[in-house]
Amino acid sequence: MVTIVDTLNRPQQSTEARPRHPEKAHRPDNPIQRKPKWIRVKAPTSPVYRETKNVVRENNLVTVCEEAGCPNIGECWSKKHASFMILGDTCTRACAFCNVRTGMPGPIDQNEPQGVADAVATMGLEHVVITSVDRDDLDDGGARHFAAVIGAIRATAPQTTIEVLTPDFLRKDGAMEIVVEARPDVFNHNLETVPSKYLNVRPGARYFHSIRLLQKVKELDPEMFTKSGIMVGLGEVRNEVLQLMDDLRAADVDFLTIGQYLQPSKKHYPVMSFVTPEEFKAYERIAYAKGFLKVSASPLTRSSHHAGEDFAELRAARKAKLGH
Repeated sequence: MVTIVDTLNRPQQSTEARPRHPEKAHRPDNPIQRKPKWIRVKAPTSPVYRETKNVVRENNLVTVCEEAGCPNIGECWSKKHASFMILGDTCTRACAFCNVRTGMPGPIDQNEPQGVADAVATMGLEHVVITSVDRDDLDDGGARHFAAVIGAIRATAPQTTIEVLTPDFLRKDGAMEIVVEARPDVFNHNLETVPSKYLNVRPGARYFHSIRLLQKVKELDPEMFTKSGIMVGLGEVRNEVLQLMDDLRAADVDFLTIGQYLQPSKKHYPVMSFVTPEEFKAYERIAYAKGFLKVSASPLTRSSHHAGEDFAELRAARKAKLGH
């Protein structure tokens, strides 16, 4: 996970005035298990980390890294890695695993595309990830805003490569096409889990719609890199993960990430198991054997973690495959 910044830059409201997860409030508590030793990380202490933290505080920015308790926050903030969350901080979905605020989002900030572009240029980013909440309230799911952000970055910081991590644009005909036409370098859309877990873990989404979304990206632009990620430890079985890999390869997806699910609070979906580093290694070997150009599988893997380095390796892998 990298620093994900809410560029609307709005003052946060108190949780008493605005419940963070109103749909989860009456759910029974799920005890949070003690993390195994391979997931524990040292507390961040570097001067650059503190500098990044001060920037976040001084500008009243919201980061998923802090809100989700991401274990990679020390590493990423110490490197000033940045990934921008556009379209606000409130999601219209209520996924059982997610710690992002849910409810009815506010209006779109029309100055946001240039604001993101200016931040990318100022920070001198070589690679940037643009993600967002789900915006089912918008007729295009926010696709035109994604395209505007991509266009502004291209104009302001033309050397920066761009990765988008999009919602599923469910029932938003033509939305995905708008984003593809804007030509990001990587189109990422996460499946999050295996299909048997969707009803309880990701109830607002549809597994095969997400597979088809990724497949259509490749059909529209065969040169565009596609990427998807899942969490494990949600109660899935090994063969389900292997079938998911086959489904993604059938859609010609290039890059797969697999990480351990960590429960944000007692009201969220429980961790059913902690997958060992050896099991992650086995998943990685199998995924490469199935034809993925790039695989990142480890307990601490997150969708945008090491995104810049991974993109360089992804390009190199394609060149090697083509014999260049």
